[in-house]
Amino acid sequence: MSGKILYLIDGNSLLYRAYYAIQRLSTAGGFPTNAIFGFLTALRKLTETARPGHLGIVFDIPGEKMRREVFKDYKANRKPMPADLAVQIPKLKEALRAYRIPLLESARYEADDVLGSLAAKAAAAGFQTVIVTTDKDLFQLVDGSTRIYNPAKEILLDENGVRESFGVPPARVVDVLSLWGDPSDNIPGVPGIGEKTAKSLIAEFGSLAAVLENPDRIKNPKIRDAVKGNLDVLEMSRTLATIERGLDVDFNPADFIVGEPDRTVLARLFTDLEFSGFAAEFAPPAEKIPRRYRAIFEEKDLRDLAARIAAAKFVSLDTETDHVAPTRARLVGMSFAVEPAEAFYLPLRHDYLGAPAQIPVESAWTILRPILENPDIRKIGQNIKYDLIILRREGITLKGVDEDTMVLSYLLEPNWGRHNLDRLAAAYLHETSIPIADVIGKGKNEITMNRAPIEAVVPYACQDADFALGVAGILGPRLEAEGLAGLYRELERPLIDILADMEIAGVKVDEPALRGLSAELEADLRRLEERIHESAGVVFNINSPQQLSAVLFQKLLLPVTKKTKGTKIFSTSIDVLDELRDRHPVVSFVLQNRQTAQQKYT
Repeated sequence: MSGKILYLIDGNSLLYRAYYAIQRLSTAGGFPTNAIFGFLTALRKLTETARPGHLGIVFDIPGEKMRREVFKDYKANRKPMPADLAVQIPKLKEALRAYRIPLLESARYEADDVLGSLAAKAAAAGFQTVIVTTDKDLFQLVDGSTRIYNPAKEILLDENGVRESFGVPPARVVDVLSLWGDPSDNIPGVPGIGEKTAKSLIAEFGSLAAVLENPDRIKNPKIRDAVKGNLDVLEMSRTLATIERGLDVDFNPADFIVGEPDRTVLARLFTDLEFSGFAAEFAPPAEKIPRRYRAIFEEKDLRDLAARIAAAKFVSLDTETDHVAPTRARLVGMSFAVEPAEAFYLPLRHDYLGAPAQIPVESAWTILRPILENPDIRKIGQNIKYDLIILRREGITLKGVDEDTMVLSYLLEPNWGRHNLDRLAAAYLHETSIPIADVIGKGKNEITMNRAPIEAVVPYACQDADFALGVAGILGPRLEAEGLAGLYRELERPLIDILADMEIAGVKVDEPALRGLSAELEADLRRLEERIHESAGVVFNINSPQQLSAVLFQKLLLPVTKKTKGTKIFSTSIDVLDELRDRHPVVSFVLQNRQTAQQKYT
């Protein structure tokens, strides 16, 4: 899409999806926040990917709606909004207003009608409109200037997309809904006609009008009688299913321009809701602290550092290695922090041409072992299990593991997804981490850490130990305040050692038995391949989706159920093949082949 684009969000659709997608999220005081968090997360994802210049959100609100004048039982079967969702709406709308996003509501008309009318007004003003919703009813609005974006499936539907997704073009969506009805809205439809029958009738006749002009042409006598006997119900259902596009709603493009959010209000609101990540984004910029990072090349300096750690009784540490897998990685260096904004990097195995002399590894361990293996000196780190495994492979048993910032963050913000140090530093310290690509490059230019210049590694490695120390100082007290410290100490922290032991030990396998099983499965695959080729009557590459699709749907003429998203070839996914299993013997053989191949290669 190009030119001026207006994004309109179906607020209730996104709200309910967020509410049911995220469970048991609330403040320490018990106020539910799951729907707010989910809605704002989806909104942020949309704005970051689409970067809309014009945006509005339309909500349904309680009140007598126009369609109840047509049918008093319209939506009569719909359950009331859950109480723990209803209480979140005022706070959500407060946040959206602080984001400077227009909110539109109508006591007489439903959100769908407002969306349809706004899209029509926007088209007249030269705008393309994207309606963000998961509601199939809104498919009827799609035309040359209006599209639907489904955030659940992350797909943008134009007229062809609606036809492929729903089975009929947008102009015929109301025809299908009139016949089929809609139980969620209590639109009756024609008794005995479901989705499949409704779509097949429209596909056969071309439109509902054609069905009503020639009802005697309906082949199934029960369906024919149902249509002829419910013409009044059918007309009412059409009225209920049709979205209004001519409401007197104002569309002033300037009102929908995405503006600068009210950062002060959002920071306060998100702090109250205990959305640490969101609050950090809108908090006033913290004063940049000068950070003192340096490398240690002399044993005397390492002894001095060890003495400081022993006196402090704690240390934040991090390891730098030449591989992401700890059981395959070799230690390259370590960083340490005992004071905020100060950290030290100990290079051990940088071996590039011209690398400066480094403290011998055994000499370093002689100095550090009493610190690292002392259970009375607390160890802090980010994903400290990784460091524990690396050190174990060096002959060092790390003791005194205390705060793992990654685990602390997960306990406090379980819906965050990733809890890497970059995110934690941004959320809690308002600091931007140095990307690892700045140190080792990326793609074809990527090198291992041992080849990276020490002067480039020092700030990167030191910030990890420094940031972990700072984040732990914030999350530790929060864990206590929220009553989660016991869970961490009694369950999560002991698991770090247990999981490290499991990872180091690995899984014992009977190699001869596995080789024998592999040979058996290979023989099974060959037999199945022969049966597939024999059954299909042609030799082809079974593992090629394009060739398999051509055989099934062009040569054998099996019914098509869907196309793939990317290539638009006829899909041969497992669910499609399951539906076709009884249509031709080759399908069953293909399914067996896939199952056997999965057993062999996993």
